[in-house]
Amino acid sequence: MASREEMSLSFGAAAGAYESGRPDYPREAVDWMLEPVRQHDRALRVADVGAGTGKLTRTIVEAGAEVVAVEPDPEMLATLRENVHGVPTFVGTAERMPLPDASVDAVLLGQAWHWVDVGPASAEVARVLRAGGVLGLVWNIRDESDPWVARLTAAMHGSHAEEMLAGDGPRVAAPFEGLEERRWQWTRMLTKPALLDMVASRSYIITATEAERTEILANVTGLFDERVRTEGARAESGVETISLPYATRAYRAIRS
Repeated sequence: MASREEMSLSFGAAAGAYESGRPDYPREAVDWMLEPVRQHDRALRVADVGAGTGKLTRTIVEAGAEVVAVEPDPEMLATLRENVHGVPTFVGTAERMPLPDASVDAVLLGQAWHWVDVGPASAEVARVLRAGGVLGLVWNIRDESDPWVARLTAAMHGSHAEEMLAGDGPRVAAPFEGLEERRWQWTRMLTKPALLDMVASRSYIITATEAERTEILANVTGLFDERVRTEGARAESGVETISLPYATRAYRAIRS
């Protein structure tokens, strides 16, 4: 099995699958994370850290904020620039952001905080935040209260994020003091290629052997076909689709 560091830096090899297969973030979650800094008269300036292909970036833009995207993988940033135009992009990490002191109102991380070194990352976020700024963390997690979804997770293996959220949840360090949490339930409709891309974009599968990857994708294909038979769902175009329930979990903390 690949190391945690190798997994955290593996996503660029599957940037296209990540963009196709991963879900967007609910606008409600982004609005909630930014709510503490909405009181300012000026436009919000937000850093999307671990921005990936821009899944969270575009929702922040839709929320009316100015965004800078920070991401360690140049291949992911290249895909982001193709899909989200006009957003400045920088290579960097939560522990080391190429941003000036007190330069942003919010630092948001989507599907990323579980990869960071919490102490240095918390200190670095505090450095780039203005006083009263917000650190926002958000994850889209499949809702495994649905037995079929639990079987899907078993087929493709769990993730570091899912393990963390099933336990004590995310941690922050000084100068932040704890996290406020909100959750949203929603359902995503997926075609077979989109489901397979979602699976193929996960670090466990990216770093697996070819034989392991082939077996996992074959098992997921079988689960998709089973779900279609159960739901009998088709898109208007006649393409088979299935429902995949999600829970979005968002957290925020204020810099004093």
